[in-house]
Amino acid sequence: MRIGIEGQRLFREKKHGMDMVALELILNLQKIDTENEYFIYVKPDVDECLHDTANFKIRKVEGGAYPFWEQKSLPAAAAADKVDVLHCTSNTAPLKTAMPLMITLHDIIYMEHSMMKIIGSSGTAYQRFGNVYRRYVVPRVMKKSDIIITVSNFEKKRIEDFFGIKDNRLRAVYNGVSEHFKEVTDSKELQRVKELYNLPDKYFFFLGNTDPKKNTPGVLKAYSDYRKQSGLDIQLVMLDFDREELLKMAKSVGDEDIINHIHLTGYVKNTDLPAIYSQCEIFLYPSLRESFGIPVLEAMGCAVPVITSNTSSMPEVSGGAAILVDPYKPEEITDAIHRFMTDNALRDEYRQKGPGRAREFSWKAMSEHVLELYKEVVNKHIS
Repeated sequence: MRIGIEGQRLFREKKHGMDMVALELILNLQKIDTENEYFIYVKPDVDECLHDTANFKIRKVEGGAYPFWEQKSLPAAAAADKVDVLHCTSNTAPLKTAMPLMITLHDIIYMEHSMMKIIGSSGTAYQRFGNVYRRYVVPRVMKKSDIIITVSNFEKKRIEDFFGIKDNRLRAVYNGVSEHFKEVTDSKELQRVKELYNLPDKYFFFLGNTDPKKNTPGVLKAYSDYRKQSGLDIQLVMLDFDREELLKMAKSVGDEDIINHIHLTGYVKNTDLPAIYSQCEIFLYPSLRESFGIPVLEAMGCAVPVITSNTSSMPEVSGGAAILVDPYKPEEITDAIHRFMTDNALRDEYRQKGPGRAREFSWKAMSEHVLELYKEVVNKHIS
């Protein structure tokens, strides 16, 4: 088979969730499949994290802005390579292709009226444009896709119900968690990461960003209330977040001073994250909506007590190894923090549950499943 995989953003320095899923898929396919030919289509950038092997060719495709690259440059490159199937990995795909198409549809948040009412016009201009683009493209490419992959049974049911899908083209394929997400006990490595990112001695860890679904204002409100109620000065560590935007959110929850108790690390390399997880008191991930929630498993793998949401995919993924809260009620987040911080037996219970749950998900298993789907699509068209 000649298999094309879209990985437009994989060479950018600051990778995000969908980028990491695509990268892990390709890296694991390189390990398990030495027979089929692969063509990986990326946009040139600074982090060349993939390299040619005997049966994997990395195609650097120029092409301007994202929509033009996807709609024009990508299908032209795939056609030139005469691929038997083109797998688009990040929710959208070309509207016109000369070959069979597979798409990974991570979520349909941008299609859901209830979520868009909550999100409204918030988020960055780039995020708002992305939602408009997806709302136009996704319904159209779904009709022509041979197989649609999504990442949880929760999301599969949402997509089936929303689009009225009756056939078996839609498949749930779980994401994985990388093997390096395990508790770091090496004191030199812990100290190196602590000094590199100037981490406080005691902190909660929250992977929030400007995407409204991440519930950053709700976490700030819960953290503010915990500080006031407990009288403890445990800092909140966040990653790459604009300080002025964070200040606006702090003002919106009535505690401008809280900004002085939040430590922003800037961008963190994926390989440094285990040491940050391992040194935190609690990991907070009470999103309003997730299709999977990889960070929940990353934290569990590092034996960290996790607080996440009782909505969408989080109960399915956490599997009883996290405290679940209503993300729309900051008081429930605050209460869960209190429970973990005052009950050592409870903390130990969830620290012990987490690694076992995380080990149930692997990128190797995900890649093996996807490879079988490539074969299914190609065999269907041969027959």
